[in-house]
Amino acid sequence: MSTADPNRAHPKRVHLAVHFPGVNNTTVWSDPASGSQIDFSSFVHLARTAERAKFDFLFLAEGLRLREHGGEIYDLDVVGRPDTFTVLAALGTVTERIGLAGTINSTYNEPYEVARQFASLDHLTAGRAAWNVVTSWDAFTGENFRRGGFLPESRRYSRAKEFLATATELFDSWTGDEIVADQETGRFLRDARAGAFAHRGEEFDIEGRFDVPRGPQGRPVIFQAGDSEEGREFAASSADAIFSRHGTFTEGRAFHADVKRRLARHGRTPDQLLILPAATFVVADTDHEAAELAREVRRQQVSGATALRHLEFVWNRDLSGYDPDGPLPDVDPVVGEHTVARGRAQVRMYRDPLATAREWRELAEANKWSIRDLVIHTGNRQTFVGSPQTVARTVDEYVQADAADGFILVPHLVPTGLDVFADAVVPLLQERGVFRTEYEGTTLRDHLGLTHPDTRPDPDAHPDPAPAGRAGHR
Repeated sequence: MSTADPNRAHPKRVHLAVHFPGVNNTTVWSDPASGSQIDFSSFVHLARTAERAKFDFLFLAEGLRLREHGGEIYDLDVVGRPDTFTVLAALGTVTERIGLAGTINSTYNEPYEVARQFASLDHLTAGRAAWNVVTSWDAFTGENFRRGGFLPESRRYSRAKEFLATATELFDSWTGDEIVADQETGRFLRDARAGAFAHRGEEFDIEGRFDVPRGPQGRPVIFQAGDSEEGREFAASSADAIFSRHGTFTEGRAFHADVKRRLARHGRTPDQLLILPAATFVVADTDHEAAELAREVRRQQVSGATALRHLEFVWNRDLSGYDPDGPLPDVDPVVGEHTVARGRAQVRMYRDPLATAREWRELAEANKWSIRDLVIHTGNRQTFVGSPQTVARTVDEYVQADAADGFILVPHLVPTGLDVFADAVVPLLQERGVFRTEYEGTTLRDHLGLTHPDTRPDPDAHPDPAPAGRAGHR
């Protein structure tokens, strides 16, 4: 499998992070070993396990509305999504070095409040904050907000780009050297105009003073998770890392190459953007035992009821009368704007339900799959399955071959699902010389090998400070 660059003098460093699954169909909440998705103790256990293993960061997703099915909360997924900032700030008090990344929506928030929250988090955690910038695509989520509705696709990314640019102006309105705090003279600020900003744009028209001094990282690390053409270009222009869904070797290499190629036209180099796919895993003492356990986990993830609901995402009709261990329906999907499943990415994935139904029937007939078998094989597959040695070797091969720069691991159990990877796989990666044995820096940018942005102006090029009331971005 390995197609690593023979001209590379040293092996690439593997980056590892962990995703707290929360509301996620890969999480087996019904397993006796599964704990709460809301209790703080679950977050603490996962974060401390990742920090003990010297992971780069913990990643927390956020949804602004619970998924529904047939007008009711989809309780086959785990219910409950606590506020991102509250959880990350609390985790900052019980961890010391691991980065803390959170998803915050650019469609239903405002740049000033989000920039203020992330700047505060960066101070509170001594430089460990990261922001996954996302957009919201559906009116269903928008119903939870005052203005309701949603932005059409043509405007979602234009708003997101301006949102991030505006937040960056706010972060950069402090250069980091304004605070003197001279107790003898009583002088606190070198520049009393610190924090001044003025932004005029299509989406935001704001002016004032940003009230949080520059954080330890300068700006939080910026993640992006979009996969469309606009999303890839947005990431290439502005992000520090991508949370990718392309976790297979072939798809990963293609995505990695495509996004890295885009960087040059934005004046950036390949080392300025990390590609970190989501990855699930099953680890056992031997490859055979891991394969058996993986089959068991997949059947836990896809119960009979879950299989029927997943088929309904495409068929858009009530299939409760069908046997999940029987053949696929011979009726066609109902095509229309209204769907029985709301708030799910799968609804967007299956743009042509009639074509998807034909494809799935052919797969099921060729492989003699039941409804449940089909859903298992088309939706729930672990990225890495094997003994600790097999998994460590495979992870390393993916990274050396540029199929990824590392992985954001998604355990199927909370909060103990990462334990076996941390205890059995990480030491083998360390032995291979591709993963740290100790943290070498203090900030998340240090962990990821990213430079700290410097906004201090060149005194020769700009001898006079900007007048009060002007944008602080320089």
